[in-house]
Amino acid sequence: MKKLHYILLLTTSIICNACLVDKKEAGKDFNSIYEHERLNRIAFPIGGIGTGMFCIEGTGAISHMSLRHHPELFHEPCMFAAIHVKGLQNGTKVIEKTVPDWKKFGGRESSLGNGGTTWGLPRFEEGTFSVRFPFAEIKLKDKDLPLDVSLKAWNPFIPTDEDNSGLPVGAIEYTFKNTSSETLDAIFSYNSRNFMYVHGKGSSSVQPIANGFILSQTGAENEPFHQGDFAIFTDHPQTKVDRLWFRGGWFDPLTIRWNDLAAGIIKENGFEQGAPGGSLFVPFRLKPEEERTITLYMAWYVPYSNLRFGPDPATPDDLPSFNPQAEKSDETYKNEAGSPCYRPWYSRKFKSIQEVSDYWKTNYADLKQKSRLFADAFYASTLPPEVVEAVAANLTILKSTTTFRQYDGRMWNWEGSGDAWGSCHGSCTHVWNYAQALPHLFPNMERSLRETEFLISQDSRGHQAFRSNLPIRPVHHDFHAAADGQLGGIMKTHRDWRIYGNNDWLAKMYPALKQSMDYCIRTWDPRETGALEEPHHNTYDIEFWGPDGMCTSFYTGALQAITLMGKALGEDVSPYETLLTKSRDYMENKLYNGEYFIQNIRWKDLDAPDPTKALSFHSQYTPEAVAILQKEGPKYQYGTGCLSDGILGAWMSLVCGMNEPIDKAKVKSHLNAVHRYNLKKDLKDHANPQRPTFALGNDGGLLLCTWPKGGKMQLPFVYSDEVWTGIEYQVASHLMFEGETEKGLEIVKTVRRRYDGRIRNPFNEYECGAWYARAMSSYGLLEGLTGVRYDAVENILYMDSRVGNNFTSFLSTSAGFGNVGLKKGKPFIAIRYGSIPIKKCIVSGIEMPCEINREM
Repeated sequence: MKKLHYILLLTTSIICNACLVDKKEAGKDFNSIYEHERLNRIAFPIGGIGTGMFCIEGTGAISHMSLRHHPELFHEPCMFAAIHVKGLQNGTKVIEKTVPDWKKFGGRESSLGNGGTTWGLPRFEEGTFSVRFPFAEIKLKDKDLPLDVSLKAWNPFIPTDEDNSGLPVGAIEYTFKNTSSETLDAIFSYNSRNFMYVHGKGSSSVQPIANGFILSQTGAENEPFHQGDFAIFTDHPQTKVDRLWFRGGWFDPLTIRWNDLAAGIIKENGFEQGAPGGSLFVPFRLKPEEERTITLYMAWYVPYSNLRFGPDPATPDDLPSFNPQAEKSDETYKNEAGSPCYRPWYSRKFKSIQEVSDYWKTNYADLKQKSRLFADAFYASTLPPEVVEAVAANLTILKSTTTFRQYDGRMWNWEGSGDAWGSCHGSCTHVWNYAQALPHLFPNMERSLRETEFLISQDSRGHQAFRSNLPIRPVHHDFHAAADGQLGGIMKTHRDWRIYGNNDWLAKMYPALKQSMDYCIRTWDPRETGALEEPHHNTYDIEFWGPDGMCTSFYTGALQAITLMGKALGEDVSPYETLLTKSRDYMENKLYNGEYFIQNIRWKDLDAPDPTKALSFHSQYTPEAVAILQKEGPKYQYGTGCLSDGILGAWMSLVCGMNEPIDKAKVKSHLNAVHRYNLKKDLKDHANPQRPTFALGNDGGLLLCTWPKGGKMQLPFVYSDEVWTGIEYQVASHLMFEGETEKGLEIVKTVRRRYDGRIRNPFNEYECGAWYARAMSSYGLLEGLTGVRYDAVENILYMDSRVGNNFTSFLSTSAGFGNVGLKKGKPFIAIRYGSIPIKKCIVSGIEMPCEINREM
């Protein structure tokens, strides 16, 4: 019996352990609550488009405080909310969950004990985090306090309204519910050091504002960019304010402040120069089961910067042909060379922190209601939860330090955000190709990027700088154009015109588009074969030598786009039509190996000079590299490889409102090959000598390239062994377009399992920097699954479902947003905001009547 009993126990143990393993491997449900270890790395951006940001962490802490027009991703100020419940032992706590273990050692200053932080103060034991973008909610509990506590952090995000979505503001709503049978007397407080202080520059103070305080720093002489204000206030009339924390050395200010909070002491002090910090207090009483919400408003104002990027024109040839406009930025501050620097758009709308704060408080309810309309519409989707999660998570990029909006309202962006610097300047065309969220949600902002590319950053030859200057102005053209970026811009103009519905805008853009297209033909296809034969720079920061499927598919797509746009304007496009036919034939018959599209490496029979003499970026040819050149050809190619981006131009055609220009069966075969060869369930046995931490070890991921048929070079293109979420999503979306829905979803799930909060931030998919723009290819998943597209030129709503005859999705247009879908195969649209005029609805190629409702 003992032996049998032991066997039963052992069997039960094995089964239970297997259950635990299965549960662990399954992870959290997608688009659901984060808790336990999955709170560790959460940092959810709060801030407007182009305003800077701060993040609210999974615990409720504030970090990544980045207001001065550059990222400060390790800036976690000494600021915190606290609750004191009178008469309770351990009745005072910071309104955050306990500090995650990873902060305790290994970060900045950790070996010195992280003095100056709030991490050593008592906190709540339990917490959860959830998101309905742009709202983040944290729920807290602790055995010491008879309270249910929640925080709701947000800032306005209203598709089509870029102004109110670009405010330098945020809010946290703190809600307290008494779970005891006794009446509770409590004090809510918010406390902060003056983190706007800049040592040795101007003067700092804690200034007054109604029901709160302003952390303030003046600018220095000839350096106004040090000026900055951060307001913290409530709308509660009984708010008490202390604008003068205890002044002293060591840890005196925070020590005295905590002593007072723990004793339930409310201090009121007025303004004095050099105050180290400020606090506000809201006393309140809660009856049993009673609930109270205290809204904490935050606003900031940093009107100047010292930022100026890019070389100015050196010759008349650098100037654009069609719109050589001067800088529109405000010239109040110039750098030492006398050149204007970047100023944010909000400094034009508002003249002070008081104006920002007044606008925020006055319009709070309206902005919240409109932001809630968006959240409700977006989360009404019945699409797979991993898709909803992926799209929403990457909308945070638009609220991060990656985006800028200059004084005149035009947009300018980084590729991503470094720890303390913008990563890769200039609204890089070949990276922002992938980003599909902005043109649908804020099409005015996206069109400003097209206008900069073609009317400012394109010279008299048609050469387009793929990195635009800041402030926006003409640029010196001293490097290659990017083939994928410049050709992609032509395709995106077609998309933006169809979203906008304005033929006059297209007519304004067309001469520059034609100039650009002609430059591309002369430069990369001088023999007019229909392929990009000459070396062409691209998003991998190198040049491909000889025709390849990736960039030639862009060529095919751009030829289709300019043909369609030219015909709409009555232009002669016959030369482009002829080349389009050649390009399609070249792709299908010379770059297709029977399973996927490849590259034909060429370098000896071209117009370009020897690769050792050609202009390039970090592609120096040492004697060792010359030996490889003679044996294999130029460095950094992919040849016979199966490239995940290998048919990217066909995806771009689809998301830009055009038909796929290349044989669909061959496109589908390529995508299935990418799924078959490049998607790895784990990377333990994969060698990546490049940048490994995007995905490694037990992570799954889609490799940029593999060589299943052999032929891998000694030095393939420089990022070939990496994993980029922006490429993963475009492949997933493209698979969905081709009817391979489950394969596309498998890729999406693989990405989001990496970003589950334990090791990586679920709201920061990084590549060459945090909040990397390419990840907004995830927005293409919506169209990939549903075929939903609105054409404002003809007022036609298109659908082509890959998720059955019953679904609800989200649609944003240039004039409104709402929900669209099918009910038993019949189309419907519910307009939640603005207007969406519809003359026709076409479902899978068949015109059908559409049920139209307006819900506000």
